[in-house]
Amino acid sequence: MRDLGLVKADEPFSKLLTQGMVLNHIFYKRNEKGGKDYFPPTEVTTVLDAQGRIVGGTTADGTKVEYGGVGKMGKSERNGVDPQDLIEKYGADTARLYTMFTAPPEATLEWNDAAVEGSYRFLRRVWNFGVAQADVAPVAAGGQAFGKGAQALRREVHTVLRQVDYDYQRMQYNTVVSGAMKLLNALEGFKPDGSAGDAAAVREGFGILLRCLYPATPHIAQQLWSELGYDKGLGGLLDAAWPTVDVEALVQDEIELMLQVNGKLRGKLSVPAGASKDEIEKLALACDDFVTFAEGAPPKRVIVVPGRLVNVVL
Repeated sequence: MRDLGLVKADEPFSKLLTQGMVLNHIFYKRNEKGGKDYFPPTEVTTVLDAQGRIVGGTTADGTKVEYGGVGKMGKSERNGVDPQDLIEKYGADTARLYTMFTAPPEATLEWNDAAVEGSYRFLRRVWNFGVAQADVAPVAAGGQAFGKGAQALRREVHTVLRQVDYDYQRMQYNTVVSGAMKLLNALEGFKPDGSAGDAAAVREGFGILLRCLYPATPHIAQQLWSELGYDKGLGGLLDAAWPTVDVEALVQDEIELMLQVNGKLRGKLSVPAGASKDEIEKLALACDDFVTFAEGAPPKRVIVVPGRLVNVVL
């Protein structure tokens, strides 16, 4: 597979930076006429007070400048960020992802170079994960038996997809991006055992991630979609159907409860999802963690908080 390319132009992002929606630091020096001569933030080394707040700065030639706070990017304040410079360095997708993730669309965005780097690193992880899947033979959809690990992965993927779908509908793009990050974390954390079910779960999950990212990062999503062969079964990414939540994937056969003994956390307890209060009590009293900490003492009371915990009082 080719390396992650940098797209040279992106008109929507360029417009975003010129419509007064993005803020940046302002630095200036009083001139002889009492006016202000402004300096680009990139040319200023900030000076901080004891609380870590910016109180001024100096330029490379030692000129001391005053700090004017954070304000709208503008030519007169010289605090703008050239979209093309950013795109040349990081690519259009990184620029788009950063502006979507940092703030909801109705809010202003305070520029942060370190956060731009963070968006780039995330997309690099997406790319590297895709590259790692390039040598895995695609698994035909349907008919797989999913083991416990694959079931847990699919449950997490479809749970996040449900939230991402809702956030897109209400144009809450910053939480859409955080959802995409959760999807990637789940995929990276999964350790497939080589079975067809595990491979299918990973491929399904990554395909969902690419479709969720496509409106925000169309270039990298399109390239990975094509390189990994998703277009052969689902069509081109532009025309591919939006992923739908598999409600069956959300069903849990077992749930995990916290196990407490005398109010102190002593372990975890897996119980059938539909277990009754009496069944949960019996499982708690029979589990190894309780037996170890009870040291033969008889239970006086068992408190079950549905879906959360079991507390055995000795």
